[in-house]
Amino acid sequence: MAPKHPSSYYTGGVLARDRRILAKTITLLESSRPDHQELAREVLDGLMPHTGGAIRLGITGVPGAGKSTFIESLGRHVTGQGHSLAVLAIDPSSRRSGGSVLADKTRMESLSMNPAAYIRPSPAGTTLGGVARKTRESMLVCEAAGFDVVIVETVGVGQSETAVAGMVDFFLVLMIAGAGDEIQGIKKGLMELADAVAVNKADGDNIQAAERARRDYLSALHLLRPASQAWSPPVLTCSATTMQGIDGLWQAVLDHRERLSATGELQEKRRTQSLDWMWSMIEEGLKEQFQAHAGVQAMLPGVLAKVARGTLAPGAAAAELLDACRISILNRP
Repeated sequence: MAPKHPSSYYTGGVLARDRRILAKTITLLESSRPDHQELAREVLDGLMPHTGGAIRLGITGVPGAGKSTFIESLGRHVTGQGHSLAVLAIDPSSRRSGGSVLADKTRMESLSMNPAAYIRPSPAGTTLGGVARKTRESMLVCEAAGFDVVIVETVGVGQSETAVAGMVDFFLVLMIAGAGDEIQGIKKGLMELADAVAVNKADGDNIQAAERARRDYLSALHLLRPASQAWSPPVLTCSATTMQGIDGLWQAVLDHRERLSATGELQEKRRTQSLDWMWSMIEEGLKEQFQAHAGVQAMLPGVLAKVARGTLAPGAAAAELLDACRISILNRP
């Protein structure tokens, strides 16, 4: 069954900032049907000239950092400054709930009712690459719809942070004081990606502990080489519940944008991200075509059994399967 609407229906609705058509467009992007994917590419092509003007902000946080409350508080501040905000999430880990942003949407109650804000859950997925692609495309659609700030939230820890850092201008890492030694490894990996670190929950009896944590994280950052010569990642304290420090964090985002724009680094960063995105989509597409290849599917059970028994080396198995695919391509009329 062919799609009900032409590409102009979606592009026109998004550019007109029709929230209902915006939601339908993102749903189209998320579809795995080949005809929907083809239509989605047409829609994105039509919207591309209207993208690129937004501030792209990635946010992650260690467990218990209060990320949902923080995003809502930041969203209130940003929209209070006259900006329009879209919040997206990337979470490939949950097949049943679709990711914690579904719960976040209920916790961000005031932000979800804010006419200047739009909160969109990303679909659950079995591969990080697929979810990252859909989030990237959703980000472009939101930009075309006129949102001048897009927050991409990463729910998990690990590869999802790298994926989000590779699609945004500014990557903010949310920490807390006294989280324990069990997250030291996470901290190190996150620190290497951070454009800023924020120690949240700096309120009440926790203010002094948050300040000590701020100094510790600042010392850790000094051991790492900054990603940009124009920017040294700051470490700030804040309280999402009292809004203390939220304005300073937003100012850091603006300062970063101004400095990197002045040196041309922001433009170069986006160009590099676009090229990396293209190559990752090529790799993903080749993998999908390989797995769907009739010759590969016919050989695969026997090859897998041999590798499992130890009678065929993994490298030799890969070469056999690749040869089957290659020969088929060469023999095409």
